[in-house]
Amino acid sequence: MTPSHELSLRKQAKLMEVSRSSFYFKPKGEKEENLELMRVMDRLFLSDPTLGVLGMQDELLDLGHKAGHQRIRRLLRKMGVEPIYPKKNLSKRGKAKYVRPYLLRKLKIERPNQVWAIDITYIPMKKGFMYLTAIIDIYSRYIVGWQISNSLEKETQTELLADA
Repeated sequence: MTPSHELSLRKQAKLMEVSRSSFYFKPKGEKEENLELMRVMDRLFLSDPTLGVLGMQDELLDLGHKAGHQRIRRLLRKMGVEPIYPKKNLSKRGKAKYVRPYLLRKLKIERPNQVWAIDITYIPMKKGFMYLTAIIDIYSRYIVGWQISNSLEKETQTELLADA
């Protein structure tokens, strides 16, 4: 859109399907105060890339710059800066090096003590936790043996298997 064109600005805006005010709009740049704050934030972020908005706010306050978290968040977004933190990978399946065969697939369980299953779970305590190991007979659903210990050493587990 140009004002010196033979068509009026109104008709040009209508043909381009934009408002006339968009012709007159001049975007404002950031204030000098914000630019200085962004320079300081950039130096802080380069020294510690794990700083989020609240951590950045604390560091800026220590340096004598007073800024709210929303202002800091807006400026960080404008800078394209995002803190580094570990991402959640809990539901991603990894490729196993070796696929173990399911040995019970075609086995008919017809009598007690034919197949046992072992389960280890932890019980939270005030100072740490304890491990509960249980052995169950698959056929009768009977607990063949159990043990509580404060470690997961293989000796304690093999003792339980031997006692069962």
